[in-house]
Amino acid sequence: MFLYRIEIELEDQTVVLAVAAEEDEKAFGYVESHLDRHFVKSPAVKQASILEKKRISPGAGYIIETNRL
Repeated sequence: MFLYRIEIELEDQTVVLAVAAEEDEKAFGYVESHLDRHFVKSPAVKQASILEKKRISPGAGYIIETNRL
């Protein structure tokens, strides 16, 4: 099992999804369902890209930097 960080480019914004999956195809398959649960109206996806992929083990995680001014 892997933990994926997927960047999803929507029409008006870019979001990041962290999701656990057994393989790349399954990780991409979860994108739509997570967007449906998060947004009131499902946004159109322009592009989705894997930014990072890590094998899941105790303590596995990500530091997600934001550009704050």
